Amino acid sequence: MTLHAAEPAAGASTQAGPREPVPPSRAALRRADRRRRFRRDWPLLLMVAPTILVLGAFHYLPLLGNVIAFQDYSPFVGILESPFVGFANFERLFGDPDFWRATANTLGITAFQLVFFFPVPIVLALLINSLLSARLKLFIQSVVYLPHFFSWVLVITLFQQMLGGAGVVNNFLRRNDLGVIDLMTNPDTFILLVTAEGIWKDAGWGMIIFLAALSTVNADLYEAAAVDGANRWRRLWHVTLPALVPVIVLLLIMRLGDALSVGFEQFLLQRGAVGVNASEVLDTYVYYEGVVNGDFAYAGAAGLFKGVVGLLLVLGANKAAHLLGQQGVYSRS
Repeated sequence: MTLHAAEPAAGASTQAGPREPVPPSRAALRRADRRRRFRRDWPLLLMVAPTILVLGAFHYLPLLGNVIAFQDYSPFVGILESPFVGFANFERLFGDPDFWRATANTLGITAFQLVFFFPVPIVLALLINSLLSARLKLFIQSVVYLPHFFSWVLVITLFQQMLGGAGVVNNFLRRNDLGVIDLMTNPDTFILLVTAEGIWKDAGWGMIIFLAALSTVNADLYEAAAVDGANRWRRLWHVTLPALVPVIVLLLIMRLGDALSVGFEQFLLQRGAVGVNASEVLDTYVYYEGVVNGDFAYAGAAGLFKGVVGLLLVLGANKAAHLLGQQGVYSRS
């Protein structure tokens, strides 16, 4: 049997017609979009490049040092030569009662400050925002956030001069035969002392954020509420506080992220006066174990534990904020 090639049908053209344009692929569209956005935004990218480099060099690159938490680290041989020990440092950490005492002190101070310290900047902002005189408002702002620039050494010295055994308050009480109060060296009232010091030093500084949020509230809302018969408290409740809620939620989430970081210098300076049982927090615990005792791997495990717990608290609080209808620190959309 002989096979023949198929003959073109009678009347069919042997020449191909004009080709239709092939639509670009999705990958090509994405590349073109990236090139377009890069040509549009390259000045902004160039401006932010130094910040990204500094952030990477001083915040992300040091994260690699957390590997010593899984090593029997020795500074004489370095990270590359130190042997890995797995989770041995964490097993030792979780079995150390001093670590749990420092954790309990830290969490107790954080909870106490969330209740008694966190609302103070909000109240200060509301009070100052209600002042009618711009000059008086500026003067009070300057006075209340000035202590933020003082060092902890100066702040504790001032409190010592006021509340110490030979301070102004106790001298007044002695002259009037009223006894003395022991606030600077009493472990039972140490949590009150550090909270009072924190309020005096940083409440005014924290107030600035809430004042900035209040400055964005539309004045027409207050006028409309006043026309509707709302008094000052009604305007505060229905206009001012809703404007502050996103900022309050944001700062609350960030504070929860630092729940295990209540400070270092403030507690280190008063550690000798009130004792270790009351003043030892995780930051001072890491310092004494790592720097003073030279157990860097063990201190690294404690620091890594603190960072992981802080990250989980931020993620959990941010998720709770989303469930409550707030934007939180970040959102996927």
